[in-house]
Amino acid sequence: MLELVQAIILGVVQGLTEFLPVSSSGHLVLGQYFFGLDPERFGLSFDVALHMGTLLAVVAFFWRDLMRMAYAFVRSLAGQRDLADPDQRLAYLVLASTIPAAFIGYFFEGFFETAVRNPWVVVFNLVLVGVLFIVGEAVGLHSRRASKMSFPEAIGIGFAQAAALVPGVSRSGATITLGLFFGLRREEAARFSFLMSVPIIAGAGGLQLGKVMFEGMGFFESLIFAAGFVSSAVVGYLAIKFFIAFVADHSLRAFAYYRFGLAAVVAVMLMVF
Repeated sequence: MLELVQAIILGVVQGLTEFLPVSSSGHLVLGQYFFGLDPERFGLSFDVALHMGTLLAVVAFFWRDLMRMAYAFVRSLAGQRDLADPDQRLAYLVLASTIPAAFIGYFFEGFFETAVRNPWVVVFNLVLVGVLFIVGEAVGLHSRRASKMSFPEAIGIGFAQAAALVPGVSRSGATITLGLFFGLRREEAARFSFLMSVPIIAGAGGLQLGKVMFEGMGFFESLIFAAGFVSSAVVGYLAIKFFIAFVADHSLRAFAYYRFGLAAVVAVMLMVF
């Protein structure tokens, strides 16, 4: 029963922090360090559940955008390529942005999961990215649409997504911040960040899902899977809905201050305990 409750808690943490710019990996590392909440104890199937839950959240919220992009992409393959079309261009920009994260994640994920999983690394990155939020808000023009980006800019945001392999960085935080530096409107930067997460989450989760299906799951593993999947999907959807509405009228400074406060609390706890 305790492990089922822990699975729900980890699903809630994943759903919230995957999409809010506060770092899901950072919060999970801190949870492991201070409370002993270790997602690895639930095995590969639980990891798949979290991936699939967050993927469902994005797809459920952005299904209209994804359908338009998919239709535009298929038209381009049929010989109707027109990168002046916003949906078609956005589809290709999202694909371009996945290249760095897919390459770095595939070859170096093991390194990032072991070498930099340290609470002090989380503290440093919580502060660093919080500062970048404030600078991005100050220097960004906040006027461009995501479909107007260049392909080098999309690839640059892809590298920002890959940087989130380091705990404390935040995938959404890094990509949205770079989008602000490129002059995107906040809601456009957030929308592009969430859309570009779909291929990455689907790719990583799909590979893991294949292994889980091959190995099979027992009754208890199925319960843990369901708990993690449902909690991360529901909370993830609500987090996306909240964040998209929030950034339309508010800056990222509130999240920067949250990161600073959390970093301060964690630093004190690390020094005291």
